[in-house]
Amino acid sequence: MAKLHIFSKGETERVAQADSVAVIGLGRFGSSLALELMANGTEVLGIDENEESVQELNGRLTHVVQADSTKEEVLRQLSVPEFDRVVVAIGSDVQASILTTSLLLRFGIKHLWAKAVSQAHGTILEQLGVQHVIYPESDMGRRVAHLVRGSMQDYLDIGDDFSLVKMAPPAHMVGKSLGQSEARSRFGVTIVAIKPAGGRWDYTSADTIVSATDTILVAGATEKAESFSQFR
Repeated sequence: MAKLHIFSKGETERVAQADSVAVIGLGRFGSSLALELMANGTEVLGIDENEESVQELNGRLTHVVQADSTKEEVLRQLSVPEFDRVVVAIGSDVQASILTTSLLLRFGIKHLWAKAVSQAHGTILEQLGVQHVIYPESDMGRRVAHLVRGSMQDYLDIGDDFSLVKMAPPAHMVGKSLGQSEARSRFGVTIVAIKPAGGRWDYTSADTIVSATDTILVAGATEKAESFSQFR
């Protein structure tokens, strides 16, 4: 029987039945993800083979377990097959990532995310049948590159060559309504929301007047959204 070190105040079976997520791999990405889920009211079962990583999160997650996730009996002891949502955040050990993911797919987990540390790793995960393959490092690199190139304050790649950009309004828009600015006809983008300085986000209309101190949210094809952010 595999040995488990469980740090929690209840049974993992109860957590699996709640609005919860199992996070396997508690390195920088996995621990950040798990803590963010907890901060938003989601119960989390965290699993890692490294004792130091587990001890660091003791008391901060609903349950945190030092265990070998490549062992089927271990995952069954922890009721992992009962979870609807599981994230494999193992990064340093590709073999452990693949073995763990294979077991989870065999369990029939409904919603499975897996971190890939390389394109080859990601290809294997996709071939196994993982629904959501995550590339945290490369995704962040692309995101920062877009921020560096233009005047964007934030950037989100939605996929299929479509992005959302948070930015200050270009000078040519200031004092005009969105209808007058002709953002869609001139640049092929849409201003979907606006936030006055010190205010809150709100939807826009053709009559929305843009101020120099506003922040705008731009939606459009990635290349066009980036070009719009560079146009001053």
